[in-house]
Amino acid sequence: MVGSRAYRLYHRHSDRRGGLPTGGARQQATAGPRRSRLPVRAQEAQALHELAALSHALFDASDEAEILRLAMANLVATGPYSAEAGYLKVGHDLVPSPGNGPAHAVAVARRVRELAGQDGKVTVAGRPWGRALGLRGPAGLHGYLVVTAVSRPTRTERSLLAMLVRHTAAALSVAVARRGRHEDALELHRLREDALELHRLREDALELHRLREERTVLQRQLITVAAELGYERAVHALMADVAASGGGEEAVTLALHGLTGLPALVEDRFGRLTSWTGPGRPVPYPEPDPVRRDDMLHAVARQAGPVRIGDRVVALIRPHGEILGVLALVDVRDEADEHTVLALGHAATALALELTHLRSLAEVELRLRRELADDLLTGTDGPSAYARSAAVGHDLHGSHYIVVVQWSNRTTDDSFAQSVGRVAAAVGMRSLLTRRSDQVVLIAGDRPHAHALYEALARENGTRSGTIGVSAPCDSVDDIPHHYREAQRALDVRRHSRERHGTSFFDELGLYRILGPGSGRRELERFVQEWLGQLIDYDSRHHATMVETLSRYFDCGGNYDETADSLAIHRSTLRYRLQRIRDISGHDLADVEDRLNLQVATRVWKIVLGGLD
Repeated sequence: MVGSRAYRLYHRHSDRRGGLPTGGARQQATAGPRRSRLPVRAQEAQALHELAALSHALFDASDEAEILRLAMANLVATGPYSAEAGYLKVGHDLVPSPGNGPAHAVAVARRVRELAGQDGKVTVAGRPWGRALGLRGPAGLHGYLVVTAVSRPTRTERSLLAMLVRHTAAALSVAVARRGRHEDALELHRLREDALELHRLREDALELHRLREERTVLQRQLITVAAELGYERAVHALMADVAASGGGEEAVTLALHGLTGLPALVEDRFGRLTSWTGPGRPVPYPEPDPVRRDDMLHAVARQAGPVRIGDRVVALIRPHGEILGVLALVDVRDEADEHTVLALGHAATALALELTHLRSLAEVELRLRRELADDLLTGTDGPSAYARSAAVGHDLHGSHYIVVVQWSNRTTDDSFAQSVGRVAAAVGMRSLLTRRSDQVVLIAGDRPHAHALYEALARENGTRSGTIGVSAPCDSVDDIPHHYREAQRALDVRRHSRERHGTSFFDELGLYRILGPGSGRRELERFVQEWLGQLIDYDSRHHATMVETLSRYFDCGGNYDETADSLAIHRSTLRYRLQRIRDISGHDLADVEDRLNLQVATRVWKIVLGGLD
């Protein structure tokens, strides 16, 4: 595994080279050519010791220019070399270091550009040996280091020089990655503030996902190259970066899989899979056993840190003592060591912080949506309502329907409200939701399907003993309280009818729309328009008397002769008019419900409304 190999390399180098150099050794590394009477092996050991100190300084440097300056200034620690020039790649150009000598600047710069990213010889007067050495990292060429010597270096000196070049390139890669992380954090902050631009968020999320994958690959490569930094420090830094990026469960499992080489997964509190990175994902994923699941969680909770359960190494995601789920590595071959467990522990901590943050955001949004729904049902001003709805991601413009849900075997608590909201979303309803007394109320952006919501809730609750009332369409925020009463009336009519359970729409109640409390002239007009609207329009266009004929027919108790006499028309003319009334209105006078609604509508039209035009 990557982490374990890096850790062993770090200790093997430390044991071979000894501790870090003292202050005197560091001064010698920057003091220029020196003569030593130490034996060759002792000189090599001292050079390695000084190079280790220089490597730490390179990785601690603040930016790329400082890294290149340190490498050039301390080149003498690797042998009888001179730093003729240094270059950093900026965009598509190579920018010379301020420390370059002026004597050969033009010729050396030209030669370096001719190399086009490859290593090569460099000719400098008075220097028999000269090389331009590329500083390359996982992302490509970072720059060049131009080195000369008065004599051909020995094999050991060339090896030390190559080591310095590798460490300098690795330090440049770290600096570039550090700068990239800072820029990513700023960009992510701006994206979070721009919550209304949903399309842009989706595009940027994809780009950030790609950048996180590239950064994870770079982190793994840097751990291998720069093992001296220590495995634990690298893991901690990586997980902190993943947590800060807001990538969630997928980003954590991706980073953990990259560090350990083992498949990484996240399950929720009940054992449902929420993220998997790596090979071997079971399809379909096994259904959890609640009893065995609880036993496993309690067994892991009793231990400090990750625990092996079968072929998995499991860590709890437990912020503030509450178990939100588990983070696990699939280790069929029992390859996990203490460094793998360390990485898993850091990842679980990072994920716990992220999930806690996401839960807090979700709870705040839910509270804001419920408060808005409550205010809309009782009445609130339009501009404020539109602004608040936009803030929680709901569009109040256009028609809305008020939906009231009541289930006889369920207490109307938060659990039931969440269940209704989840089912409504599953059947495609965009809505705001709240609880009122023993009902759950939704302000829906579309007309609910006649059966979909009820059938889905029946399956969710395991019983069909539920009733749903739906208002007429509401086109204004100011009318929502009135339409809320319509939905309640539709629910009450349904509950007191022969078919108590199911869905009732207010605009399909017929006569019952005007029999309840609170009916006003507007509701009477709507009722008359629903049942007589087509006849009234026909009379207006053709100067006919279809509505009057129908009203006189009902006044005469449906007697053809009396009706014809009162209208001073022939009996056959009356039959023709009644047939035309059926054709125009679409209502059947032989149907009991249609006949009752038409008779009430003609009475309201004539007596209450004075005959609508």
